[in-house]
Amino acid sequence: MPDVSAYMDMLKGLILEYTPKLAAAIAVLIVGLWIIKIIVKGFNKATTRSKMDLSLQKFLSSLFSMGLKVMLVISVISMVGIETTSFVAILGAAGLAVGFALQGSLSNFAGGVLILIFKPFKVGDYIEGAGVSGTVHAIEVLATTMKTPDNKTIIIPNGALAGSTITNYSTEKTRRVDFTFGIGYGDDMQKARKVLLGLIEKDERILKEPAPFVAVGNLGDSTVDFTVRVWVNASDYWGVHFDMIENVKNAFDAEGISIPYPQMDIHQYKEN
Repeated sequence: MPDVSAYMDMLKGLILEYTPKLAAAIAVLIVGLWIIKIIVKGFNKATTRSKMDLSLQKFLSSLFSMGLKVMLVISVISMVGIETTSFVAILGAAGLAVGFALQGSLSNFAGGVLILIFKPFKVGDYIEGAGVSGTVHAIEVLATTMKTPDNKTIIIPNGALAGSTITNYSTEKTRRVDFTFGIGYGDDMQKARKVLLGLIEKDERILKEPAPFVAVGNLGDSTVDFTVRVWVNASDYWGVHFDMIENVKNAFDAEGISIPYPQMDIHQYKEN
């Protein structure tokens, strides 16, 4: 027959030994969670004052809060008397395994953090990167969403985007529009230059400073090519681009200035 009184004495001993530790651990847990809440609130205020992106702010806040809570739980467990060395080792091994399994996602996360911190672009900017281009619609921690001019949605992993060359067309308020217009070798170059300068002068969207540039840039196979460079507000770029091409064609036709087709002279020789 088992000695019940011995078991009861052992149980009483365990209760007397662990009850104060358990009560202290619970008290530390409650106070610790309260302190963590205050610390996280202060962290959120600091990130808000630094004008950090909202997506990054929320993610870092959650990560910071989780890290503090994990350290608190480990401390509470050690207070009860449980050995934490193996527990920490298991957590480390699990973290390493998860890291290998989510290697691509971690790369995208790192890219997202870099994008949100250094801000090479913002929502509403027209950019080119990772082989695609479009207007930035949303910036998340793992991916960036863009809209193309023909209203397609493109979702790009931030790892690929952050690791590529990014061209931001919306950073500056003004942009330069470049044109090449060809005339025939028999046409009057000074007349063509005058027509081009007149069209530039009439377009109020074209800025006076920096001054427009019009010059012969190349002597082609069948054309004398004029290089035209004008500065506009970024929002007027495409309007000026398309209007100028149409206006130059109409003006050259009205002034009798030709725009030659590509041509090739073929000489035929008779063999005796």
